[in-house]
Amino acid sequence: MTTERIDVRLANEAWESLMTAHAGLTGRFADEGMWGEVGMREYDVLYTLAKGAARGAESMRICEVQSGVLLSQPALSRMIDRLATRGLVAREPDPDDARAVRVSLTEEGARLQREVGRAHAKSVARELGAALTPDEMRDLLALCTKLAARG
Repeated sequence: MTTERIDVRLANEAWESLMTAHAGLTGRFADEGMWGEVGMREYDVLYTLAKGAARGAESMRICEVQSGVLLSQPALSRMIDRLATRGLVAREPDPDDARAVRVSLTEEGARLQREVGRAHAKSVARELGAALTPDEMRDLLALCTKLAARG
């Protein structure tokens, strides 16, 4: 972080621009037909679990899943219950903490995540590719990664 004085107006304009872009893109993605079997927020949970599995985490605590989605803990718990009822995720006790629950994708959940994910990835590429150059996408990635790293 630099030692120069932070421009509050600029910071808030940048934040508003980021949120406006997110809302616009999310709205366009929501209107697409790929979400038939799963809603966008449900997909977000499946995607977060798939990312964890790709990093070697066979299952994740609900608090770990929550760090990757835009849901409160109670809303996430209810969603995981619904996804488990549909056979898309499995819940199991955490062997290290009897109060905690671990969640993982089932085979069907992984299949659905991959299917929807392929279509969604094409939509993301289409929208970002229409607005940004490859260098701008790299800059966006670097900036968002830097913001996310602040936790």
